[in-house]
Amino acid sequence: MYKTILVPVDGSELAELVLPHVEMMAKVGAEPAEVVLLMVCEPSRMLIGGYGEAVAQGVLMAEQAAEACKGEAEKYLAATEKRLKEKGLKVRSELLEGDPANEILDYAANNPVDLIAMGSHGRSGISRWAYGSVASKVLRGISTPILVVTPKKK
Repeated sequence: MYKTILVPVDGSELAELVLPHVEMMAKVGAEPAEVVLLMVCEPSRMLIGGYGEAVAQGVLMAEQAAEACKGEAEKYLAATEKRLKEKGLKVRSELLEGDPANEILDYAANNPVDLIAMGSHGRSGISRWAYGSVASKVLRGISTPILVVTPKKK
């Protein structure tokens, strides 16, 4: 059925809600689908102003934040990949840097992807406007089939 399932993750419980669905879908068909875990580290959005040493310190802090993100992301991806492989899935990971929605869209446009499976907060109204939604941006930006899993309402 599916050959490649792209699963954007961010290390949160919300993103992990989609994994049980991915496990089932990846095993459907004669040949199991490959699961691609995609994590995106966002560049630091701090405004760097001032002069001389202040600018240098701001740049250093942004670089340290990027390295910390990459380190944590690599650990998370390795652990998640291992957990899914133990369940018999064919899995690989990708770590990118940039705007999450744009990176997901670019990856899906430039690689063979049959399905994108991702979690979403399920926000609406002013909350969605204020926080934005990676899932919403991906939905509007691509024609690849997308499975969006939202948390159950309490």
